[in-house]
Amino acid sequence: MGIGRFAFTPLMPMMLQQGQLDISAASWLASANYLGYLVGALLCTFQPALWARWSWPALASSTMVKVGLMLTCALTAAMAVDISAAWPALRFVTGITTAIGFVYTSTWCLSHLSRLNRPTAGGIVYMGPGIGIACSGLLASVMVQAAWPASWGWIAFAILALIITLLVWPVFCHDDDLQSPMNAPTTGAATGGTTTEKATLVIAYGLAGFGYIITATFLPVIARAALPGSVWLDLFWPLLGIAVACGALLASRIPACIDQRSLLIGCYLMQSLGVVIVNWIPTLTGFAIGSVLVGLPFTAITFFAMQLGRQLHPQSAPAIIGLLSGAFALGQIIGPPVAAAMLARASNHATGFAWAIDVAAVSLLLGAGLYGWMIKRF
Repeated sequence: MGIGRFAFTPLMPMMLQQGQLDISAASWLASANYLGYLVGALLCTFQPALWARWSWPALASSTMVKVGLMLTCALTAAMAVDISAAWPALRFVTGITTAIGFVYTSTWCLSHLSRLNRPTAGGIVYMGPGIGIACSGLLASVMVQAAWPASWGWIAFAILALIITLLVWPVFCHDDDLQSPMNAPTTGAATGGTTTEKATLVIAYGLAGFGYIITATFLPVIARAALPGSVWLDLFWPLLGIAVACGALLASRIPACIDQRSLLIGCYLMQSLGVVIVNWIPTLTGFAIGSVLVGLPFTAITFFAMQLGRQLHPQSAPAIIGLLSGAFALGQIIGPPVAAAMLARASNHATGFAWAIDVAAVSLLLGAGLYGWMIKRF
């Protein structure tokens, strides 16, 4: 996922510099991937009900993981073909593939951990996107220094994805008669939460999707606009990936007795500060701190929001998880075009990105405020 979904971020500056894209086209290309992720998440949400209705045999999670891995490798390599008209379709299908791979990997891992009575270890699997982001980001920094064509970058990322796929392939060798924890009965209250609580959670989680995605899509480009000529520009993205991995590990260590709404408030405030600090301190230090503060709560927000969703809607965990994933994906889709619109109206890229970053930070503050309202109201 760290490669299939986020490889475009470190390669975007290369593609812009080499004239393959302008910033508007890059924004829409990113949104095509996020739209695909939304479609993939919805397919995973409705697939069990459709298969049951048609009496089809259940899909094996391990098989779906392998399919997702191989398609990610192939679609990443296909981006090296210099046919720009095909790129939106490729990124859209890659988004579908990474969503399906992510859902079925989570299902497979969490099912086995549940059988081993180690459900709290589930946070470890969410370190994966962070590790993928860090590895691809470090590789991209080498490519920039060596003045590689962007097409070589896509090939290199596809090879990296293939190596990782071959390493984990033997692990997914047996399956799947285990009950998915997403479908298992939850331990929350039998009646769950009110409709207002659920709607508030969905809106707040959608704001998180919008709040982080401008930084997650444009961080290397923003850094170049603010710090032209610095030799450290390409290290902020892998630093964010390392922070994502560390945050996932830390989230799995937090006691279950703590209110998820309070944890989410802390995560949103941290990420909001990480997003906006590059406007306040547009230096190497500011970008380094911002990368860490955006990355640390990235998967923790997902982890806590899904737990809260299952508590509020225990009668059908897949339904609330699908709704939350859809809201988050919608926020991601909106983010890049908003940034592109502000860039088009600004006198320069630095000013346009500053406006977009301010809006993103405010959206995260609004999300934190919604969780505070939930605590006070319910």
